[in-house]
Amino acid sequence: MSIFGDVPQAPPVAVFKLTADFREDSHPQKVNLGVGAYRTDDCQPWVLPVVKKVERLIVEDGSLNHEYLPILGLPEFRSAASKVALGEDSSAIQENRVGGVQSLGGTGALRVGAEFLRRWYNGTNNTATPIYVSAPTWENHNGVFADAGFKDIRPYHYWDAAKRGLDLAGLLDDLENAPEHSVFLLHACAHNPTGTDPTQEEWKKIAEIMKRRNLFVFFDSAYQGFASGSLDKDAWAIRYFVSEGFELFIAQSFSKNFGLYNERVGNLTVVSQDSESLSRVMSQMEKIVRTTWSNPPSQGARVVSKTLNCPTLFAEWKDNVKTMADRVLLMRDQLKTKLQDLGTPGTWDHITQQIGMFSFTGLNPKQVEYMIKEKHVYLMASGRINMCGLTTKNIDYVAQSIHEAVTKVQ
Repeated sequence: MSIFGDVPQAPPVAVFKLTADFREDSHPQKVNLGVGAYRTDDCQPWVLPVVKKVERLIVEDGSLNHEYLPILGLPEFRSAASKVALGEDSSAIQENRVGGVQSLGGTGALRVGAEFLRRWYNGTNNTATPIYVSAPTWENHNGVFADAGFKDIRPYHYWDAAKRGLDLAGLLDDLENAPEHSVFLLHACAHNPTGTDPTQEEWKKIAEIMKRRNLFVFFDSAYQGFASGSLDKDAWAIRYFVSEGFELFIAQSFSKNFGLYNERVGNLTVVSQDSESLSRVMSQMEKIVRTTWSNPPSQGARVVSKTLNCPTLFAEWKDNVKTMADRVLLMRDQLKTKLQDLGTPGTWDHITQQIGMFSFTGLNPKQVEYMIKEKHVYLMASGRINMCGLTTKNIDYVAQSIHEAVTKVQ
């Protein structure tokens, strides 16, 4: 008998199982609105023109080799990534109290940050520190903190299903009642899965309570630039918290805004109170990385670094990002209009009020099941759809399918 005979079969990861089911479907009008990746209007992956250009520059650069990077990653990538998040004129950067850890995507940044907090936040071995994640949130958030050893992972109010928007009162109440020094994981922009973000005034209320009650801020920033088309607008919340004197972590991903999904390019930006504290934090980050992946890969980091550090390439990249953001905004507008023209029951204003890659449609599980089984339109059980999966060729079919699901299934 195998020594692995008692290992239970793990359930599949939902979004990847959805994609596998989609691929096996032979229906001519099938649509995949599940996986979070950008698609062109031809429903094809898009390699950003600036990425192609930089990859050619890297190939032709005879000075590059395949030696190990430093444990914390490519220095010019880390500094540029932190600067994109915090802004060129960030006082925290000027005061030398910002550090970066190159990671394996945004997930790797979250995991390294979680490992550090479990070991060193507010004392050592903090498995009992409450970690708050939004309800709902990206499914990996709970798993990352649980696997890092945290035992007390709690939801905080976020989505108001009745009004299809932010439950600000519930969120503020949770902040007021959380134990001091609790960790709150906040989505910097384009909340996943709801696409619903606080306004600037609402962010100020959130920051006021968190500062007064000594709560730790851990931002997940996976969609900077991709949400609104503006890097600065999408980083507003992060920069405001830094301006208010918070020490915080920012998990950055360059999968979406560079289209580098399989290169796993991420960065954990650390903002500390002073340079001495930062030095000690980074020394412990190095120990965590050494026993996790030891050294990060170089290719994706070089693409991002060369782009961010060259004014001409940086400007071109911002145009590429805006192209993606504008297409998503167009699909939002067209989907809402088509649902309204069909007379689909309910309000659909939330489609355009939300932002970023995802929309929380409000479809219930039975309606989602109808969409998949009867209409061959694949979406998450929560009703979340990837707006990038919509195109001018399939949007009429998707709108009609949603209309049927809402009118036929309660």
